[in-house]
Amino acid sequence: MSRRGAVHPGEPVALASGVHWVGALDPELRQFDIILRTANGTSYNAYAVRGSDGVAVIDTVKAEFAADFFARLWAVCKPSEISAIVLNHLEPDHTGALPELLRAAPQAKLYLSFPALKMLKGLVKESLDENRIVPVDEDTRVDLGGRSLRFLHTPYLHWPDTQCTWVEEDGLLFSGDVFGCHFCDARLFNDHVGDFRFSFDYYYQHIMRPFREHVLTALDLIEPLPVRLIAPAHGPILRDMPASYVRRYRQLAAPLLTNEAGEREKTLLVFYISAYGNTARMAEAVRDGAECVEGVRVSLYDLAGGDPAPFVDLIEEADGLVFGSPTINGDAVKPVWDLLSSLTLVKVKGKFGAAFGSYGWSGEAVGLVEDRLRGLKLRVPRPGVKVKLIPTDEELQQCVALGRELAEHLVGRSSPRHIDFTAPGALTV
Repeated sequence: MSRRGAVHPGEPVALASGVHWVGALDPELRQFDIILRTANGTSYNAYAVRGSDGVAVIDTVKAEFAADFFARLWAVCKPSEISAIVLNHLEPDHTGALPELLRAAPQAKLYLSFPALKMLKGLVKESLDENRIVPVDEDTRVDLGGRSLRFLHTPYLHWPDTQCTWVEEDGLLFSGDVFGCHFCDARLFNDHVGDFRFSFDYYYQHIMRPFREHVLTALDLIEPLPVRLIAPAHGPILRDMPASYVRRYRQLAAPLLTNEAGEREKTLLVFYISAYGNTARMAEAVRDGAECVEGVRVSLYDLAGGDPAPFVDLIEEADGLVFGSPTINGDAVKPVWDLLSSLTLVKVKGKFGAAFGSYGWSGEAVGLVEDRLRGLKLRVPRPGVKVKLIPTDEELQQCVALGRELAEHLVGRSSPRHIDFTAPGALTV
């Protein structure tokens, strides 16, 4: 016996009169895009919207599930009725069935964002009639007859091409990856499925959080709309209290921690781990130097104290980051790399950064950490400090100078310096 309201193979699901879910379920998936764990699998949500003059298909599914998609789609319309194909996002899990759909409905126009144009050729290898491709913006309207589509420009949620589609007559928001999650439940609607709150927040933290500023801009567009139902590209369809999920995004996009620094203060975080206390002494010197600069609040954290994950929230709100690591086996130590790898979850581009550390033989850690900071798009205004074994008083003063100079950059009072354009990393500010 099937569960109440569960989706049956090949069966579309009505969201409103003339509007159907025609997607696919993937309950066995346990890892998505390498970085996401999916204990409950996922769904690839696609939709068909009927008007008196034609049908719009909004997104498709992963290629392996094309048969499920077409079985449901042909149950609600004929190929000849499709007048519009809308791509809210071009990632393969949403466009795997697109080439076959384009062949099945050669009369249909393809609607997508302007940034998506650059990606389309890489996605569909066969030649496309350019007359079929219609780039859209917020002023574009697609009239289906009694129903019209318009588009919300929501870039970087989470690719440059992403957009939302709004059916204004019915209050339906086809949101793409926004408000989605990896949670597969054949009962499909949020008021029928199991508790997916963890999956909803987990998806936001790993997919949307690095683009928080873009999330806030998108919310400004979405919040004024009289939304009756949110149909995302993954996870449950939000028909019960959809506005609560919009509010949840607003909460998730707000700063997670209250910054104790004053509004006019900049914050500098100094992270370190030390094998024999030498890198620790350097960290204290960096802190002391930074504290000499008025308008900078400095915090010192020993990564040997535990899991680096809680520091990510602090880093998201900070203005400058300094990392200290000894060199062991020609590398920085694991707790430093663990913290650095976590920074892909938050926006750190444009923050100031620096590195320092003690070493015994070769001293690669500082340079490797600096390279990683540059890769994360931090500004590294000066070379770090590396010291062989026990730092001398003079070398500790170099650490003081490092902290002071970085703090001066934070408050915009750094002194001009001579740049050797032949030096590695000379153009990193």
